[in-house]
Amino acid sequence: MTSTDIAVRALALAEERSGAQIRTLTELADLERARVVFDTTWPMVEGGSNLPSNLFRALVHAGAYACGAYIGGQVVGATVAFIAREPGADGRPMVLLHSHMAAVLADYRNRSLGTAMKCHQRLWALQQGIEVISWTFDPLVRRNARLNMLKLGAEVRGYERDFYGRMDDDYDFTDESDRVFAWWVVGSDRADAAALGRLRPLTDDEVAARPEAVIVTIPEDIVALREADPDLGRAWRLRVREQMQAALARGYVVTNLTAAGDYVLEPKDAPTAPPATERTPA
Repeated sequence: MTSTDIAVRALALAEERSGAQIRTLTELADLERARVVFDTTWPMVEGGSNLPSNLFRALVHAGAYACGAYIGGQVVGATVAFIAREPGADGRPMVLLHSHMAAVLADYRNRSLGTAMKCHQRLWALQQGIEVISWTFDPLVRRNARLNMLKLGAEVRGYERDFYGRMDDDYDFTDESDRVFAWWVVGSDRADAAALGRLRPLTDDEVAARPEAVIVTIPEDIVALREADPDLGRAWRLRVREQMQAALARGYVVTNLTAAGDYVLEPKDAPTAPPATERTPA
């Protein structure tokens, strides 16, 4: 079975589980519905839009990717990504897809819509001959770490302090916008294993058997914590920043998560996530 075959099956199962149909967006009316999802998810502090309609239209017309998650004819989730370039292993530029935003309306969260949209994005990239999808995510958000590393099979690369600068929305504006990069090789064995449900976190015994591992603990729910105690949220930011940057500077990489959802960093050549026994698309 090819990676594309696995991606097709994974998308079909993800749509079934989420109750949504994921569609590529090209028409202006559909792009406007997606824009509303973005701006509802991240209301701008001083008005405006995360992605003005004219810019959104221009990006898609020029070859960018956009998808919507439809339930009952309504767009309840959306993703936008654009074509980018990064230096390849040989130093020459390689084309990849950089996923800039993904959002789900509050009433439809915790239904695996994010997973379904990522499955659609992977299939689209494979069909376009694009080998890598990258995106940034907040290292403090545990659910995103689980999705990206275990459900999708993406690697975590680097740590960027205050990557976007001040974020003028109601979600991030009290904190610095530190980010790590997800690097998803869409045709890799790891991506296939994730789609087949074969990746899992390390057990406590497996962590204990890795004496060189560095465990970076993150809060259970940073979003709720920031709302309740912004100062404590900032303290978590500084702690995780210091620990991850120190480990990365020593040549460590993020290889897995613990069962609790904390980061496991090990020397570069250490093994990554162990296989699970499940063999159906996740």
